[in-house]
Amino acid sequence: MATITHRTLAPLDLAIIAAYFLIVFGIGFYFARRERTSSEYFLGGRRVGWFAIGASLFVSNISTEHFIGLAGSGASSGLAVGHFEWLAALILLVLGWVFVPFYMRSNVFTMPEFLERRFSRACAVYLAGISIIAYIITKIAVHLWAAAIVLERVVGWSPMAAALVLVVLTGVYTVAGGLSAVIYTEVVQTLVLLAGAVALTGIGLHQVHGFAGLRAAVPPDYFHMIKPAGDAAFPWTGIFFGAPILGIWYWCTDQVIVQRVLSARDEGHAKSGAIFAGFLKLLPVFLLVVPGLIAFALYRGLFQVDAAGKVINGDIAFPTLIVNLLPTGLVGMMIAALLAALMGGMASVFNSASTLVTLDFYKKLRPQASERQLVNFGRAATAVMVVLGMLWVPLIPYMSSQLYLYLQSVQAYISPPIAACFILGILWPRLNGAGALASLLTGFVLGAARFIMEILVKTGRAPDAAWVRCLVGVNFLHYAIFMFAVCSAVLVAVSFLGPAPERAKLAGLTFATVDDKLEGVTALAEPQPGAETSRERAWNVAFSLLLAAAVIGLWIHFR
Repeated sequence: MATITHRTLAPLDLAIIAAYFLIVFGIGFYFARRERTSSEYFLGGRRVGWFAIGASLFVSNISTEHFIGLAGSGASSGLAVGHFEWLAALILLVLGWVFVPFYMRSNVFTMPEFLERRFSRACAVYLAGISIIAYIITKIAVHLWAAAIVLERVVGWSPMAAALVLVVLTGVYTVAGGLSAVIYTEVVQTLVLLAGAVALTGIGLHQVHGFAGLRAAVPPDYFHMIKPAGDAAFPWTGIFFGAPILGIWYWCTDQVIVQRVLSARDEGHAKSGAIFAGFLKLLPVFLLVVPGLIAFALYRGLFQVDAAGKVINGDIAFPTLIVNLLPTGLVGMMIAALLAALMGGMASVFNSASTLVTLDFYKKLRPQASERQLVNFGRAATAVMVVLGMLWVPLIPYMSSQLYLYLQSVQAYISPPIAACFILGILWPRLNGAGALASLLTGFVLGAARFIMEILVKTGRAPDAAWVRCLVGVNFLHYAIFMFAVCSAVLVAVSFLGPAPERAKLAGLTFATVDDKLEGVTALAEPQPGAETSRERAWNVAFSLLLAAAVIGLWIHFR
């Protein structure tokens, strides 16, 4: 099939993109006029409903690199990358049913605040610091890199200029409106994103004559998700034992995600939002991974393969489909969807990073700060995140698809100690702050050693030694399992070397003390959100069972 390289945006396409920006900025500045207190700015006044929370969770996670990365992996190896999406649906149930009750009842604003209440201030400083650094180095960088690549390949825009403009525009409505602006613009972005992806997938499937034609046009193993334990990319052992560790960290302890459920009007809406997001996470396999298979089937000649027959330039899959398949109007919708994904992801990072800086550092240094001072500092912190994002723009040309893979694996080197502290922390009251800090620092050393050595090996600067090959050769998901086991052992061992925490300080923070009366006060004095009603609980139970059954059924079908 003949291919073209770029598309010239027609007036209709430009009109659709302009309409998208008008709606997003209209919502942003509407909430900018309403924000008056720190609770409203950082948590939307804790009055957000389940639909907005679920949509916000989805768009906070799905950004431009998902369009490129998931489609690229689909073109390279088939549906197996979809494991991370369907596992996320189950992990969101863990967020709703296990972690949300503790977070809501303790009335915290940030995840470091929760860790401080459970363990110590030092643990909170570690989590806040590592989260902010990770946001700047990985999330913002990856968002910009992916957006620059796709816009350059689809419409020929300068990647440097496009990234710079998008960072500034996203920062404007994030600084102005706070979390409410971010969440409600993300509702619009979810609808735009899904509309664009559905249109592209539908047209692509028509071109390959449906799923039957697609199966006939790609290698047979592309439709099998369960890979052998020795598979280099997606071993089933790593998927089912390692990936959940990453998922717990990302979906249950990361500020960007949890801040959305903390904004809920009550515990029932928080759970419902997480469950709704779980259903949305079933879709990317069909809307983002399947297009990669379609691109491989239609334009196989464009893909480069290595000696083993593996595609090495899969990131061209999604842009290739947009340029070659979509008619005028739908190109504009798809560009708007990509912009929605990018801006939603970056806005979430900007807002959550500013929340951490404001409440876990500024508020601690100035406990008497007024509500206006907190909001103004939060806006200033968001602006700083925007500037730091802009500083990444000159580095975009140096970011290759290989580095993108490095950045994706970074979470495997960050998440195990944090997941261990949160999971074991709510399960076992005996664990103390010394054990948690030792576990976090141990995980930092193990993760940094693997990440640095991996880069040295890829650049040919590592020593040719057996221990180096052993350290770097193991799949990153298997390494995450190893790190989680070591960090958990350190957490338990060091905790037993010291005294047990006082039960009064653990009120509401562990399963054993969940019904004890809270004595602490949150970083911001606000009334606690309402409890889950019996009606909400019945609906949440029913839809949770339906979601779990859907995931299991999909795994069985695509095994």
